[in-house]
Amino acid sequence: MTDFRMPAEWSPHDGCLMAWPTREDLWGSVLTEVREEYASVARAIAAFEPVTMVAPPGFGDDARALCGDGVTVIELPLDDSWFRDSAPLFVLDGDGNRAGVDFRFNAWGRKHHPFDSDDRISGLLLEHLGIERIPSGMILEGGAVTVDGEGTLITTEQCLLHPNRNPGMNRDQIEAELKSRLGVTKVIWLPYGGLLDTETDGHVDGVCAFAAPGTVVISLPADPDHPDHVRMRANRAVLEASTDALGRRLEIIEVPQTAFADLADGEIEVSYLNYYVANGGVVVPVAGVPQDEEALAVIATAYPGRKVVGVRALAIAFGGGGVHCITQQIPAVRTTV
Repeated sequence: MTDFRMPAEWSPHDGCLMAWPTREDLWGSVLTEVREEYASVARAIAAFEPVTMVAPPGFGDDARALCGDGVTVIELPLDDSWFRDSAPLFVLDGDGNRAGVDFRFNAWGRKHHPFDSDDRISGLLLEHLGIERIPSGMILEGGAVTVDGEGTLITTEQCLLHPNRNPGMNRDQIEAELKSRLGVTKVIWLPYGGLLDTETDGHVDGVCAFAAPGTVVISLPADPDHPDHVRMRANRAVLEASTDALGRRLEIIEVPQTAFADLADGEIEVSYLNYYVANGGVVVPVAGVPQDEEALAVIATAYPGRKVVGVRALAIAFGGGGVHCITQQIPAVRTTV
């Protein structure tokens, strides 16, 4: 197989993939609100790069009406709307070739049914885009990993070692498949994702993200009563003791702010770390609370030269995710001379 590697999210993109929310049993009373939020995210990203919104058959017109002319809408069979997890993970090689790794998908440990269309959507997207498909028999969601594009991957034990994903694989086998399919040479295992993140069993994209080679942004709640106050400090200790694939110590940028707001008769947490890095910008989920601006300022320090944009994502958080969870970048093909 050609030597493919998953590029970092800050590398140039040809575009962004999203999926239109229609699952009434998940969204319930917030379905109208979450569609508005998805459309707002799509429009925010479209200011930086092309966005393709995939809608289930019959819902394309609804998506077009809310997203506007700046977003391309196509129709393909879908169960749900979390393309970070069900869409392909794109990889590049040194010769300028691009491929998509098609991992298996089981709705975060069979939490939602049906999920067979979402298990197949990665292959359909690659066929639609005319991009080579690299299959993997391992269940993996894109939100479970963050990479630096130089051989390092960070994930959480809470998610990847959960028995509802790959019960027939041990830690060494999972790590070997990550290295084989995504072209990484070192995996850093954080013990924890978010305690309240019961939907994904603790995806890393709610608590930690590579921002540059040798630099990570982490959630580190300042409030000692936050359920992750101790857990995120355990994550930080692992990162402090780690080096990346090239032997560098990691610079750690802390986001101490947390965001809770009320929606649908309950309190919802919005993860500031669940942001999307676009061409020239960073689109960050916010909750409409005073801490939003402080968190946006911290994230801006991690991405100098990029415009940081906050988009309300409270209904998206109600469904179990954030801006990163509903997006998947298509890396630009690098050309060689």
